[in-house]
Amino acid sequence: MKDLIDKLKPEVEKLSHDENFIHHKWFFKYHLELVERISLELYEKYKDSDLDLIKGLIWIHDYGKIIGLKDDKEVLERSRNFLYEIGFEDSYVNRVIELLNIFESKMTMDLSEAPMEVRIVSTADGVSHMFGPFYQIYWYENPEMSVEELMESNMGKLKKDWDRKIVLPEVKESLQEQYDFLRQSFGKISKKIFNY
Repeated sequence: MKDLIDKLKPEVEKLSHDENFIHHKWFFKYHLELVERISLELYEKYKDSDLDLIKGLIWIHDYGKIIGLKDDKEVLERSRNFLYEIGFEDSYVNRVIELLNIFESKMTMDLSEAPMEVRIVSTADGVSHMFGPFYQIYWYENPEMSVEELMESNMGKLKKDWDRKIVLPEVKESLQEQYDFLRQSFGKISKKIFNY
């Protein structure tokens, strides 16, 4: 299994660097590798979860986005085929795709009830946006938008991550100050700047 997972990562890396993908300049290094790092750190706390499934979900969770798909059913089908192309067996592919389907249901399902592998990768995905250049790059990639539109859009992304993706309570508790800082960066400034 390790050999196949080790083969999956560079295949996703190659696809994510394709110049037809809008985020090709930064996505692998500043998103996917950060999701991996955070997921592995969370795994240390949740060792009862399946590390092979976590790794598969890390590397497949944005596959549809990378290759330009929008339809959920097509994303699942193409992701399944991609895993088969790498050489994974039916039982593993079926389980990862089942978890991916749950992962993608974040707007209609409470992921705090999802299998731990989904909770870990979903939380890592949301947290990854709070660190590194994610929000700044959005400004770079959308120069036609006004400052107000960009701030509102970033606030929407942050809120979705906080409310729907980051589902491990201890992570939210740990990152509350970071969340508050980002909210203020996007225009939700407290009525009083100084507390004296």
